[in-house]
Amino acid sequence: MKIAVTGASGYLGHFVMNGLRHAGHDVLALSRQPFANHHHVEYELGDAPEICGMDAVVHCAFSHVPGKYRGGEGDDPEGFRLLNVDGSITLFKAAKAQGVRRLIFLSSRAVYGPKPAGTVLTEDTPCTPDTLYGEAKLEAEEALLAMADVGFQPTALRATGVYGAAYPQGWHKWRGLFEEFENGHPIEPRQGTEVHGHDMTAAINLLLTAPKAPRIANLSDILVDRHDVLREYADFAGLTLPLPARVEETFNVMDCTALRSIGWQPGGRKRLTEFLSGLRKSAPQGA
Repeated sequence: MKIAVTGASGYLGHFVMNGLRHAGHDVLALSRQPFANHHHVEYELGDAPEICGMDAVVHCAFSHVPGKYRGGEGDDPEGFRLLNVDGSITLFKAAKAQGVRRLIFLSSRAVYGPKPAGTVLTEDTPCTPDTLYGEAKLEAEEALLAMADVGFQPTALRATGVYGAAYPQGWHKWRGLFEEFENGHPIEPRQGTEVHGHDMTAAINLLLTAPKAPRIANLSDILVDRHDVLREYADFAGLTLPLPARVEETFNVMDCTALRSIGWQPGGRKRLTEFLSGLRKSAPQGA
């Protein structure tokens, strides 16, 4: 397939670009910065790119304050909404008008908002986002799905937190956490659901190629507590340091039956262990 990926130079975009190319697709990077060894078209949210001839689009681009999704609007909520909602809708309309048949929108579990502890989140769970981030994702989802017809098959992929090293230099979202831990700083207890970037890309590939893809699909793999991640990391690193307490409240996990029904099989705890052990193996000698 010929697939255009927005936000290709970003953290999630790197996973998607490399994963789709590895799967044999012809991939076009739509981003502000060129993507090494890929065809590239300069793109910013709000543009209506020339993508005639593409079979599909994967929309990963998202404008936010660096390092933040929730709270990513900073001091400009109007600009945040304009770029991420109106800008996404401009892309959706351009894709449909130019004959793109499939579009995957990388949405978020934030669309569900707060729910009673222990609630299992399904695609039918009512959405009551309590952040501008969640509201923007939900508004874009609704606009996209309203465009669906026989010739245009979109999917809103509601992703949980994504971990793993996407960039060649090995940056990952937990690097700061691990550095704070190694330096002996107290770590705040936290728990959340996660999926590895490779499993995210595998899900996207299945949605692009499935005969009948779901309109909405949850994307999540494992429930992660910082206590357990840091304990495992410390074991690999040979560290003896205080660990944060485990979170006692029951977390709301995501039901991913829709993805599993089209053959998705994520890596689970084994993939997390491989990632953590690989961090130590790839570290410079003496690190």
